[in-house]
Amino acid sequence: MRNAELTRKTAETDISVKLNIDGSGKFNINTGVGFFDHMMCLFACHGGFDLDLSCNGDVQVDDHHSCEDIGIALGKAFADALGNKAGISRYADIILPMDEALIMCAIDISGRAHLSYNVTTPTEKVGTFDCELVREFFEAFVRCSGITLHIKMLDGENSHHIIEGIFKAFARVLSSACRICDTSDRRIPSTKGVL
Repeated sequence: MRNAELTRKTAETDISVKLNIDGSGKFNINTGVGFFDHMMCLFACHGGFDLDLSCNGDVQVDDHHSCEDIGIALGKAFADALGNKAGISRYADIILPMDEALIMCAIDISGRAHLSYNVTTPTEKVGTFDCELVREFFEAFVRCSGITLHIKMLDGENSHHIIEGIFKAFARVLSSACRICDTSDRRIPSTKGVL
């Protein structure tokens, strides 16, 4: 089993993560940010990851520190759980519909952090949640996991549907890219011999 467990405590957040990449989509999520709880539950379920995630953050300021620091912690957890990445599929992509929203997501577990994020939500907020924090989460996740991630909105009119589509698409491609190849002899999937 590819697992990771970590805690991250700062003056702004106190985060605990338990991750099993090869899980069944079981989750126990409490980020302190209602809409983000919903996104993290979707992420675990649609990725098939077992995820225990808690965050005690300074939400009296706003939700920024919590969402960004969760990206940091979760990105590190995935990097730890994947280890040297031997035998993984490495690449994956999807075009995923969420009602009227259509999201393209592609990933390379490359060891090189890069985010291309081409999304415009019609509203600045979903409820009390700032839509700009979605990008902040992914910037942090990419930086700390060492992945290349492209997210592009192909269509969409409802901010909730767009963001939900993003997290479902991300879960699916990350799960596929992490998968151990059926025909793999557990080599590193790179001519360089390291990722």
